[in-house]
Amino acid sequence: MSEPSKTRILVVDDEITVCKSIRQVLLSEDVEVDTALSGEEALKKDEDTSFDVVITDLMMPGISGLELLERLKVRRPAVSLIMITGYPTIKTAVQAVKLGAFDYLPKPFTPAELRSLVSRAHRKAGGADEDPVSRKMPAGLHYMLGHTWLKTEKGATGRVGVVHEFSRTLPPLKQVELPEKGSFVAQGEMCARVIGEDGLVHRIWSPAGGRIIEVNSQLPDEPSLLKTSPYHQGWIFRLETSNLDEDLKGLIQSK
Repeated sequence: MSEPSKTRILVVDDEITVCKSIRQVLLSEDVEVDTALSGEEALKKDEDTSFDVVITDLMMPGISGLELLERLKVRRPAVSLIMITGYPTIKTAVQAVKLGAFDYLPKPFTPAELRSLVSRAHRKAGGADEDPVSRKMPAGLHYMLGHTWLKTEKGATGRVGVVHEFSRTLPPLKQVELPEKGSFVAQGEMCARVIGEDGLVHRIWSPAGGRIIEVNSQLPDEPSLLKTSPYHQGWIFRLETSNLDEDLKGLIQSK
């Protein structure tokens, strides 16, 4: 019996200390980690090795993280790319997701947050958790590719949930942490967290900004609804949007 292949990860950052620290966090018996100090070097290395996951800083001299994403997606559409970004560039991170980035990781982040995100990317590559649930997204939703959806309602309100591409990369769920009613959230910021039975914590980004007016009281007792009914019973919260026209520019509409 042949041994299972290792997950191959490429870390791209113009600061060598960042590359080394991320490599140290992720390196294991099942994971190989290579590094590149520029987008140009990353493209050259990807010619020789088809990496399963690419983790890149957004802001770099020469080829930026966004340009690296675009070039890699032309070459290998299935590659999972994780963008490391600062909060001032969160809108650009949302744009990166629209262009096909698997996810983004705002600074500062912890080793646990990095491992959780890479674990989802690995599950996606392995085709994990093919739940017996319809994969057809209802028409008329606005969504962040691979993340969350927004269903607009009357009076500038909207309902938010996760798309099935996101839920299928999650392990069996132990807990869902919902936002507080009355709190405010911006597009691209964390709006909820889920904790898997493996102990890993996964953050959920809001597709739009506004004030939370209702949360799904079923989810804390039945967290599995997020995976089994992502477009119906598994919705997360409703919000009163604050900048809907602008936020919709960063989303895709389902048909």
